[in-house]
Amino acid sequence: MSYSATYIEEAIGVLRSLDDEAIERIAELLNKTRANNGRLFILGVGGGAGHASHAVCDFRKIAQIESYSPSDNVSELTARINDDGWDSVYANWLKGSKLGPSDMVFVFSVGGGDAERNISTNLVRALQLAKETGAKICGVVGRDGGFTAKVADACVVVKVPNSANVTPHTEAFQALVWHLLVSHPLVKVSEMKWESVKR
Repeated sequence: MSYSATYIEEAIGVLRSLDDEAIERIAELLNKTRANNGRLFILGVGGGAGHASHAVCDFRKIAQIESYSPSDNVSELTARINDDGWDSVYANWLKGSKLGPSDMVFVFSVGGGDAERNISTNLVRALQLAKETGAKICGVVGRDGGFTAKVADACVVVKVPNSANVTPHTEAFQALVWHLLVSHPLVKVSEMKWESVKR
């Protein structure tokens, strides 16, 4: 089989292994967050930061949930990194946003954060703060889910059969899951443009 055919077969396997019950739980928590006038804070690094920006748009516009991502303001993000350091950047941003029990922190990460291995420790610190404040935690992560999966109220772990492709598959399915969520009947409020245009 070609690389393309193999990759597609892997993706089909990942799709079949997605935990639909975890996705339904996230939809319920998003619905509750909006009902309680809570805010959605979406965190990611690298590709996850790009996803966070796109997802903020979708959750604000389609789901009408007040949503933010720290990576959308590069001036504040880099000032905090410069002055306070990388490890605390997201936690301090959430403190400045007055994160509270009606809010949700949503993580897009391949590894989910691992303090012991010094990987994505900024996510770990942010989730520790979320636990302390009583905010809900959700995520879409890869591998074993790392710290995010351990502390989340609901988490989708993307189970990739080929470890050589864990990053591209995880990041691809993060997009699939959040698009599923914003179109979910419990979450969607506003019709999307192309769905509203008559044929």
